[in-house]
Amino acid sequence: MTAHLLTPATVAELVGDAVTAPSMHNAQPWRFVFHAGGNTVELHGDPERAMTRTYPDHRALHLGCAAALFNLRVSAARDGRRALVRLLPDDGAPWLLATATIEDVVAGEEELELAALHDTLRRRHTSRFPFSDEPVPEAVLDGLRRAARWEGCRLTVPGGWHAETVLGLVRDAEHREELDPLVRAETAAWASPPQSTTGERRDGIPSAAFGPRASGKSAPVRDFGRSRAVPDRGWAVFEERPQLALLGTAKDTRLDWLRAGQALERVLLQATADGLATSMTSQPLEWRELRWTVRDPAEAMGHVQMVLRLGYGPQGTATPRRPVDEVLEIRP
Repeated sequence: MTAHLLTPATVAELVGDAVTAPSMHNAQPWRFVFHAGGNTVELHGDPERAMTRTYPDHRALHLGCAAALFNLRVSAARDGRRALVRLLPDDGAPWLLATATIEDVVAGEEELELAALHDTLRRRHTSRFPFSDEPVPEAVLDGLRRAARWEGCRLTVPGGWHAETVLGLVRDAEHREELDPLVRAETAAWASPPQSTTGERRDGIPSAAFGPRASGKSAPVRDFGRSRAVPDRGWAVFEERPQLALLGTAKDTRLDWLRAGQALERVLLQATADGLATSMTSQPLEWRELRWTVRDPAEAMGHVQMVLRLGYGPQGTATPRRPVDEVLEIRP
């Protein structure tokens, strides 16, 4: 089914929704290209915003860009359209990660489910604050598992020894980062003070989003303020037993990363709709020798793509976004 030709203004609205997606260190490693007079939006990865030390294979870049692609699908559905997506459409253009052709459709179950998530796009924030010990109901977890399956991925909830193992791996990864000056420098570069001509940085993690320092046991979130003092940051006790979920895929190719990034955002938006606060704990996945030990060997999941923390608590602080005209190129 064809669609009315997209206008640049409509594309700008779609991209404005897309870029609310999460990305590692809020690097926003995406570029969008629209050819005027058509109906297709291209999604490109921006290698200048890649974590080359932590992820030399650019897995994090793929996850972040795919999360933005999912948001674009949500935005299109809200407008009564469908984004027909092709992943990695051109072997000769490795940074062209996907194309989305926008079609007019009669809304079906998929479009209605996507459209229902639109309200959560700007309410979803990574929360680096303590959560309560209130357990997430099994019915809510089932909904999150279903959200992952929609995108061809798997979400599991580790318990007992497995959850303790994952938390131990988080602490192990933190120690490894402390011993690696290049990794520390890469992280610090995205948590630095404003460095723009206007005095306002539009990417990275601002100090307001660091959350409090952990009192007692280490927190199950990355501490972006470890390397510099933040006035009035404060201390807090984090939950004794963080509620974790593992998002994974059967294989570990670039296609799997792009599917996982869309599943990740779908799960996060569904969690937001269900009243949950969320954060992502990727530290043990950033070290090759630790990543394989995150999964439960008795589970069918082959490769863990993200560790999520779920619970009830503050929704977190919004992080800045680059303006649409900086990430969207409109070509004749």
